[in-house]
Amino acid sequence: MRCPFCGNDDTQVKDSRPTEDNSAIRRRRFCSGCNARFTTFERVQLRELTVIKNSGVREPFDRDKLLRSMRVALRKRPIDADRIDRVVNNLVRQLESSGENEIPSKHIGEMVMHHLLTLDQVAYVRYASVYRNFREAADFNHLVESLQPEQGALAMGGAR
Repeated sequence: MRCPFCGNDDTQVKDSRPTEDNSAIRRRRFCSGCNARFTTFERVQLRELTVIKNSGVREPFDRDKLLRSMRVALRKRPIDADRIDRVVNNLVRQLESSGENEIPSKHIGEMVMHHLLTLDQVAYVRYASVYRNFREAADFNHLVESLQPEQGALAMGGAR
Protein backbone atom coordinates (compact mmCIF):
# COMPACT_ATOMS: atom_id res chain seq x y z
CA MET A 1 0.00 0.00 0.00
CA ARG A 2 1.40 3.38 -0.99
CA CYS A 3 1.72 6.04 1.73
CA PRO A 4 -0.72 8.91 1.06
CA PHE A 5 1.73 11.40 2.58
CA CYS A 6 5.07 10.64 0.88
CA GLY A 7 4.18 8.05 -1.80
CA ASN A 8 6.52 5.41 -0.35
CA ASP A 9 5.53 1.82 -1.26
CA ASP A 10 7.07 0.37 1.91
CA THR A 11 4.25 0.48 4.49
CA GLN A 12 3.48 -2.00 7.24
CA VAL A 13 0.20 -3.13 8.77
CA LYS A 14 0.31 -2.48 12.52
CA ASP A 15 -3.25 -3.46 13.44
CA SER A 16 -6.24 -5.09 11.69
CA ARG A 17 -9.77 -5.41 12.94
CA PRO A 18 -13.26 -5.73 11.45
CA THR A 19 -15.55 -2.72 11.26
CA GLU A 20 -18.59 -2.68 13.56
CA ASP A 21 -20.90 -4.19 10.95
CA ASN A 22 -18.25 -6.69 9.77
CA SER A 23 -18.49 -5.36 6.21
CA ALA A 24 -14.80 -4.39 5.99
CA ILE A 25 -11.40 -4.79 7.60
CA ARG A 26 -9.87 -1.65 9.10
CA ARG A 27 -6.08 -1.63 8.89
CA ARG A 28 -3.77 0.81 10.70
CA ARG A 29 -0.61 1.26 8.66
CA PHE A 30 2.82 2.75 9.27
CA CYS A 31 5.12 4.25 6.62
CA SER A 32 8.81 3.51 7.09
CA GLY A 33 9.71 6.44 4.83
CA CYS A 34 8.06 9.35 6.65
CA ASN A 35 6.88 7.60 9.87
CA ALA A 36 3.27 8.58 9.14
CA ARG A 37 0.33 6.48 10.30
CA PHE A 38 -2.84 6.06 8.26
CA THR A 39 -5.90 3.83 8.01
CA THR A 40 -7.14 1.77 5.08
CA PHE A 41 -10.31 -0.27 4.66
CA GLU A 42 -10.58 -3.54 2.80
CA ARG A 43 -14.04 -4.51 1.50
CA VAL A 44 -15.42 -7.50 -0.36
CA GLN A 45 -16.39 -6.70 -3.93
CA LEU A 46 -18.70 -9.26 -5.49
CA ARG A 47 -18.54 -7.85 -9.01
CA GLU A 48 -17.37 -4.86 -11.00
CA LEU A 49 -20.31 -2.51 -11.39
CA THR A 50 -20.70 0.09 -14.11
CA VAL A 51 -23.08 3.03 -13.81
CA ILE A 52 -24.91 4.15 -16.95
CA LYS A 53 -25.49 7.88 -16.67
CA ASN A 54 -28.56 9.56 -18.19
CA SER A 55 -26.33 10.84 -21.01
CA GLY A 56 -25.36 7.25 -21.87
CA VAL A 57 -21.84 7.64 -20.51
CA ARG A 58 -20.58 4.62 -18.57
CA GLU A 59 -18.35 4.95 -15.52
CA PRO A 60 -17.19 2.57 -12.78
CA PHE A 61 -19.41 2.48 -9.70
CA ASP A 62 -17.90 4.50 -6.86
CA ARG A 63 -19.03 3.58 -3.35
CA ASP A 64 -17.43 6.72 -1.93
CA LYS A 65 -19.43 8.92 -4.33
CA LEU A 66 -22.62 7.26 -3.10
CA LEU A 67 -21.56 7.78 0.51
CA ARG A 68 -20.72 11.46 -0.13
CA SER A 69 -24.10 12.14 -1.75
CA MET A 70 -25.92 10.62 1.21
CA ARG A 71 -23.78 12.54 3.69
CA VAL A 72 -24.57 15.80 1.88
CA ALA A 73 -28.31 15.07 2.12
CA LEU A 74 -27.96 14.10 5.79
CA ARG A 75 -25.69 16.99 6.78
CA LYS A 76 -26.69 18.46 10.15
CA ARG A 77 -29.39 15.82 10.60
CA PRO A 78 -29.53 13.59 13.72
CA ILE A 79 -28.33 10.44 11.93
CA ASP A 80 -25.25 8.61 13.22
CA ALA A 81 -22.35 8.22 10.73
CA ASP A 82 -22.26 4.46 11.42
CA ARG A 83 -25.90 4.19 10.43
CA ILE A 84 -25.17 5.97 7.15
CA ASP A 85 -22.31 3.54 6.48
CA ARG A 86 -24.60 0.58 7.16
CA VAL A 87 -27.19 1.94 4.71
CA VAL A 88 -24.51 2.46 2.04
CA ASN A 89 -23.17 -1.06 2.63
CA ASN A 90 -26.72 -2.39 2.26
CA LEU A 91 -27.20 -0.45 -0.99
CA VAL A 92 -23.91 -1.72 -2.41
CA ARG A 93 -24.77 -5.32 -1.47
CA GLN A 94 -28.17 -4.94 -3.17
CA LEU A 95 -26.51 -3.60 -6.33
CA GLU A 96 -23.82 -6.29 -6.39
CA SER A 97 -26.27 -9.11 -5.78
CA SER A 98 -28.74 -7.86 -8.41
CA GLY A 99 -27.01 -9.94 -11.07
CA GLU A 100 -26.48 -6.90 -13.28
CA ASN A 101 -23.04 -5.49 -14.07
CA GLU A 102 -24.42 -2.29 -15.61
CA ILE A 103 -26.85 -0.27 -13.55
CA PRO A 104 -28.64 2.91 -14.66
CA SER A 105 -27.91 5.90 -12.42
CA LYS A 106 -31.66 6.46 -12.23
CA HIS A 107 -32.07 3.08 -10.50
CA ILE A 108 -29.35 3.93 -7.98
CA GLY A 109 -30.95 7.33 -7.31
CA GLU A 110 -34.34 5.74 -6.67
CA MET A 111 -32.77 3.24 -4.26
CA VAL A 112 -31.02 6.06 -2.39
CA MET A 113 -34.28 8.03 -2.15
CA HIS A 114 -36.09 4.98 -0.77
CA HIS A 115 -33.46 4.52 1.95
CA LEU A 116 -33.34 8.25 2.76
CA LEU A 117 -37.12 8.30 3.18
CA THR A 118 -36.82 5.66 5.88
CA LEU A 119 -33.90 7.49 7.55
CA ASP A 120 -34.94 11.14 7.49
CA GLN A 121 -37.64 13.00 5.55
CA VAL A 122 -35.65 16.25 5.44
CA ALA A 123 -32.68 14.44 3.87
CA TYR A 124 -35.09 12.77 1.45
CA VAL A 125 -36.43 16.16 0.32
CA ARG A 126 -32.88 17.55 -0.02
CA TYR A 127 -31.75 14.62 -2.14
CA ALA A 128 -34.92 14.62 -4.21
CA SER A 129 -34.56 18.33 -4.97
CA VAL A 130 -31.20 17.69 -6.63
CA TYR A 131 -31.96 14.25 -8.07
CA ARG A 132 -35.25 15.36 -9.63
CA ASN A 133 -33.80 18.75 -10.59
CA PHE A 134 -36.37 20.96 -8.86
CA ARG A 135 -36.80 24.29 -10.64
CA GLU A 136 -39.20 26.16 -8.35
CA ALA A 137 -40.66 26.17 -4.86
CA ALA A 138 -43.82 24.45 -6.09
CA ASP A 139 -41.74 21.32 -6.76
CA PHE A 140 -40.89 21.18 -3.05
CA ASN A 141 -44.55 21.67 -2.13
CA HIS A 142 -45.63 18.75 -4.31
CA LEU A 143 -43.02 16.45 -2.78
CA VAL A 144 -43.81 17.42 0.82
CA GLU A 145 -47.53 17.04 0.17
CA SER A 146 -46.92 13.54 -1.17
CA LEU A 147 -45.17 12.65 2.10
CA GLN A 148 -48.15 13.75 4.21
CA PRO A 149 -51.25 13.60 2.02
CA GLU A 150 -53.82 14.37 4.71
CA GLN A 151 -51.90 17.46 5.86
CA GLY A 152 -51.51 18.57 2.25
CA ALA A 153 -55.28 18.25 1.73
CA LEU A 154 -56.00 20.29 4.85
CA ALA A 155 -53.54 23.01 3.80
CA MET A 156 -55.25 23.20 0.43
CA GLY A 157 -58.65 23.61 2.11
CA GLY A 158 -59.76 20.09 1.27
CA ALA A 159 -61.71 17.75 3.55
CA ARG A 160 -60.55 14.42 4.88
